[in-house]
Amino acid sequence: MPVIYLVRHGQASYGASDYDVLSDLGRRQAEVVGAELARRGPRSPLVVCGTLRRQHDTAEILMKAAGLPGRPRTDARWNEYDHTDLVDRYGTASDRSSAEPHGFQVLLDHALRAWIEEGDGWRRFAAGAAAALDALAADLGPGRDAVVVTSGGVLAALCAGLLSASAEGVVALNRVAVNAAITTLAVGASGTSLLSFNDHAHFSGERRALLTYR
Repeated sequence: MPVIYLVRHGQASYGASDYDVLSDLGRRQAEVVGAELARRGPRSPLVVCGTLRRQHDTAEILMKAAGLPGRPRTDARWNEYDHTDLVDRYGTASDRSSAEPHGFQVLLDHALRAWIEEGDGWRRFAAGAAAALDALAADLGPGRDAVVVTSGGVLAALCAGLLSASAEGVVALNRVAVNAAITTLAVGASGTSLLSFNDHAHFSGERRALLTYR
């Protein structure tokens, strides 16, 4: 039974002029999750990522740390939604002035919920992520696993779909996504099933300082 490991990218550069760049901490997170994947021993893994820089760089770093050859395959359907655009569309000017991470998360929760309830844009995003997952699962034969580097919104969309969760469920999953955490899926005859969500035990104990959500 193929296993798919979905990895959220390492910490990006929150508050910087270019968000889509891994921070130094994000690069270290990518190394640690690569070592964790090596410990789990995925079988002849196919490594895939979105086209965003933070996703691609995380994939390359984790592959090196895990001792995996080659370069990741890219598929834009694994890309994140534009979180700043959502806040611009559904927040007020005074709301958008908040640069504090917790305050921004509250704004993002509100914007994401409004986008989901509005309908079409969210459905297209979630359908694209589901199609990417289905295509990947079809490429995996017996004895081959996959590692996908993606983002929190994609993870929330896919896991909510597998669990038949509501809009509130999507927002709740999105809110707690940890940088470089691992979500594990199993591909069986009856379809794809969620085995674990947001596993970040590799950032516990002496590595606790590496744990971030933004």
